[in-house]
Amino acid sequence: MRIDMYKNILVLPGDGIGPEVTAETVKMLKAVAEKFGHDFHFRHELIGAAAIDATGDPLPPKTIEAAKDTDAILLGAVGLPKYDQDPHATVRPEQGLLKIRKDFDLFANIRPIRLFSPLLDASSLKQEVLEGADIVFFRELVGGIYFGEPRGRNVARDEAWDTMRYTKDAVVRIARMAFEAARRRKKTLRSVDKANVLECSRLWRETVNEVARDYSDVALTHMYVDNAAMQLIKNPRQFDVVLTENMFGDILTDEASQIAGSLGLLASASLGPGVGLFEPIHGSAPDIAGKGIANPIASILSGAMLLEYAFGLKTESDAVWRAVSSVLESGYRTFDIKDTTTTDDKIVGTKTMGDLIVSQFPRISV
Repeated sequence: MRIDMYKNILVLPGDGIGPEVTAETVKMLKAVAEKFGHDFHFRHELIGAAAIDATGDPLPPKTIEAAKDTDAILLGAVGLPKYDQDPHATVRPEQGLLKIRKDFDLFANIRPIRLFSPLLDASSLKQEVLEGADIVFFRELVGGIYFGEPRGRNVARDEAWDTMRYTKDAVVRIARMAFEAARRRKKTLRSVDKANVLECSRLWRETVNEVARDYSDVALTHMYVDNAAMQLIKNPRQFDVVLTENMFGDILTDEASQIAGSLGLLASASLGPGVGLFEPIHGSAPDIAGKGIANPIASILSGAMLLEYAFGLKTESDAVWRAVSSVLESGYRTFDIKDTTTTDDKIVGTKTMGDLIVSQFPRISV
């Protein structure tokens, strides 16, 4: 067979259900490579709690070096309760994720909220509210309160502070990506901020308005984050491309997962000037880790985004989305997306869902 593309993929399974869901995504990527004539090579390294337990470092130097020498990064999830429940812990799993984002300047987090029609009943929202919703978030990922300085506590440890900080340049580059996406879609862009209260948000709004002058064909509107949170549930169809800063984007996209029906369905791409990182938006879900019931679809769709954004393989990416849709249309569900009509024989575990998706590729025409 002729090989059209050779690529290296760094897999960082991480913690909790991360190793389980990334295993299914690797399986999917191997099936894509076989179907379309590519050669993908996989290397596994540590991040998060797994890395702390093994090395004392949430992002070991070996992982950083591997990330510098790869074409794309596939991440599972990070975090474990033993660190969350220890307020005095100075080393935490999430530090590894924040560091890799910062070190590789992964400033643009793209999170599509796309509904699968068979899963309209999986959401707690009414079908008439959901139908037709199709949103993509552009979240700035390396600025804001997660990275701003100073941060800390006083000596008595009864007062703490974190700093939200943005530069104009940081806003410009994420805004341009969002405007370009809006131009390819419905030519509407909603920028979310808190400009009535926060100076950072006033800078954000001023800068987005300046960038908008170069995109006269895109209709720009602004919305306060608290109103956006309400409107996402009230009428998600009013949104198309949403642009927002780091913390607001983190919260709003988790809320928007209920439009799709589950955190287990939502993928993301984190992009910068070099290598991109692709991960589901869900956490490590330690309460179900090792039980084989985690939904791998978010990770698999993150793999689809990897194919498109890292390798330029839009046809292959679309094939993954079609494979997932076909399985869902056949009635198969993991535990988190089942509804009252799902029969016991259609409720499947992590590995079976991955197998079902991979089984679609021989039947997909290209």
